[in-house]
Amino acid sequence: MEDPRANSPAGADLHLDLGGTRGRSDLVHALHESIRSGRLPAGTRLPSSRTLAKDLGIARNTVADAYGQLVAEGWLTARQGSGTEVADRILPAATPALSESPQPKNYRYDLTPGSPDVSTFPRGEWLAAARKALPAAPNEAFGYGDPRGRIELRENLADYLARARGVWADPERIVICSGYVQALNLLTDVLRQQGATTMSVEEFGYSLHWDVIRFRGLQPHPVPVDEHGVRADLLTGQAALLTPAHQMPLGVPLAPDRRTAAVEWARQTGAVLIEDDYDGEFRYDRQSVGALQALDPERVVYTGTASKSLAPALRLAWMVLPEHLMEPVLAVKHTTDLLTATLDQLVLAEFIASGHYDRHVRRTRQHYRRRRDHLVELLAVRAPGVKVAGISAGLHVLLDVPGDAADMVARAKRQGLLVASLDRYRFTPDPAARQALIVGYGTPPDHSYNGALDLLCQVLAV
Repeated sequence: MEDPRANSPAGADLHLDLGGTRGRSDLVHALHESIRSGRLPAGTRLPSSRTLAKDLGIARNTVADAYGQLVAEGWLTARQGSGTEVADRILPAATPALSESPQPKNYRYDLTPGSPDVSTFPRGEWLAAARKALPAAPNEAFGYGDPRGRIELRENLADYLARARGVWADPERIVICSGYVQALNLLTDVLRQQGATTMSVEEFGYSLHWDVIRFRGLQPHPVPVDEHGVRADLLTGQAALLTPAHQMPLGVPLAPDRRTAAVEWARQTGAVLIEDDYDGEFRYDRQSVGALQALDPERVVYTGTASKSLAPALRLAWMVLPEHLMEPVLAVKHTTDLLTATLDQLVLAEFIASGHYDRHVRRTRQHYRRRRDHLVELLAVRAPGVKVAGISAGLHVLLDVPGDAADMVARAKRQGLLVASLDRYRFTPDPAARQALIVGYGTPPDHSYNGALDLLCQVLAV
């Protein structure tokens, strides 16, 4: 890979440590060491003698003499009209640096849940939104701003969430975060400061979220989940983290009576419900399940993210907060990151306002539905003993398997396929419990999807 420092512009800054009398010998020595160490690779253009003399606070003749000596010694080359460059010399091998490239993958296919097909990211539409949003942005948008986030994004999000997810969303009550994990960190930090000690969590979910809760000083308390969702009658503590629209990873929605019971529990105890609507846009065979937050905006914190609908790399998430949590959450956010990066907020605001977001969601919804249908049809033919569940929404399915799920995961990995067992998402692992695999059909790009499914069927057929 070409060194980015090579062929640098003639006016580029050059850092040199000069000591002693700051004379010609000191400058020659500093340039020697910079070239010998590889900090100035072959082809690097050095500043003009006038520019470097001014930067270093020494006489121009001193720089010119040092350059002349190094040219004579073969360390530098100087050509009329091309300036002065580091010569191409054979230097002693330096200590090997750590590779900047990622380690080679030990798998061919990834069917683990939790990620979309990032190849579907709408680059052209995003670029169009950026070209419109950034020139139109006011100057103050590029300074330190409101820790809640840009008003353009909060207003467009409020409209979208009310229309598409049934959220009661006031732009003044929306806080933009650098991803969902930051949102959870902020909320748990505030709850702990307010005296909370325990938070109910669904017995199946992401261990990272449970670790965040513990790290912030709260004790996560697992609550059983069945075909109707979390057992709302067993909620306890001062808060609860729920995935009511599409339980992760079982794929069931929270039944209407349990939604009501959860909100009633929060009202009676003063607890806070945190609604994680991580893939709320992706519904296939039934009407979209609206947000729990609409039942009581003062007891439910609605959280959403662009990680599934667009791409994890955006690092954009949002919270719609009850009024009593606004001030304490902003106080904590002020001392953590002050404000979430603004430029992508401006672009996302335009992306939503222009209709690109709705069109992208509809397009990817059909994309994932075709993938899901292909997976279900293939399993029916090649692995008829496998029961498929949780298929009406989301980016993954649950496969009840007639064997040991952990063995299947290990066998798949040996053959170059990553899948996950249900036990991996259980609060308290129990290898003797339900044997199932979680298959994320959103992750692979199109060109490798069929190969991933073929290998999955081979593993299931053994």
